[in-house]
Amino acid sequence: MIMIPQPIENIESFESPLGEVKAGFPSPADDFREKLDLVKLLVRHNASTFFFRIDGVSMVDADMDEGDIIIVDRAVEPYNDCKAVCFIDGEYTVKRVEIGPQGAVLVPCNEKNRKFKPIPVGPDNDFLIWGVVTWVIKKA
Repeated sequence: MIMIPQPIENIESFESPLGEVKAGFPSPADDFREKLDLVKLLVRHNASTFFFRIDGVSMVDADMDEGDIIIVDRAVEPYNDCKAVCFIDGEYTVKRVEIGPQGAVLVPCNEKNRKFKPIPVGPDNDFLIWGVVTWVIKKA
């Protein structure tokens, strides 16, 4: 069972000096230091934004690997092919959501592992698209 974290609404800013690392030749502009505010960069709606750690491998082809952190915004309107945290029949899961005229299908993104099957959503399911994934923070 997934534990729903608290929204980050009480955090207005997390500002830190942004370091720079060269992937080529050093530059004489090394004296310029930019500041990075992670909240301003990654969060649009503080009161409706939540962070989750990925547990499992059903979404590896969507660049969501075990241990990564996803940022989920409940204020973003779900759309076809969005990646979202969904509540279905008493459990939470993150999947790609296909929305069509017949309803929704929750699609895993792991071509190598055939044990993960699409989950059709029907009228008998207790279902909610809880929030849309807006960012993935990768584990090194």
